[in-house]
Amino acid sequence: MIAAIVLSAGESSRMGSPKALLSFEGNPFIEHIVTVFKASKVGKIVVVLGFHAEEIKPRIRQLPISIVVNRDYAKGQLSSMIAAIQSLEAEKAGEKVDGALIHLVDHPFLNRSLIDEMIDVFYDSKKLIVVPRYKGRRGHPVLFAQRLFPEILSAPLDQGAKVVVHSHRDETLEIDTEDEGVVIDIDTPRNTENA
Repeated sequence: MIAAIVLSAGESSRMGSPKALLSFEGNPFIEHIVTVFKASKVGKIVVVLGFHAEEIKPRIRQLPISIVVNRDYAKGQLSSMIAAIQSLEAEKAGEKVDGALIHLVDHPFLNRSLIDEMIDVFYDSKKLIVVPRYKGRRGHPVLFAQRLFPEILSAPLDQGAKVVVHSHRDETLEIDTEDEGVVIDIDTPRNTENA
């Protein structure tokens, strides 16, 4: 099984309000992202909250997700990945997790067929990392094999998951896509005009 981890713990300081609750095609970002993952081959969805947890939690309780609250959200994205992976590893019951798709809540342009292609290629290629690439630029989500979880858990918080990616260049598979959405993030209110 592949789990999806949606990182939504940051302060959204440039946005001024929680990115997770911004509107995309009539629904909050987080609801849209979860809906796309739910329609894909992903087996489980974990949403990591932090700074705006109490504001966001009541709005997403009804979604088919597990919610993890990262109290160390100020330490950056890697701290949220660690919180999610620790929660997955704590759930020893149920289906084995083979890998995790890491996605950012400020990337609402998510493509179900690309997610499914990434999962299929991951299993077929046996690569440790699968990442989409648009016109030479790497984007999101990024799929990490379960074998890399210990490295992610021990990576320096100030350097993030890039350390893990850089140390496995030969075991990374890039999927070229015409879907520009993999590199579009919404950081400021002006960007929401594109959403």
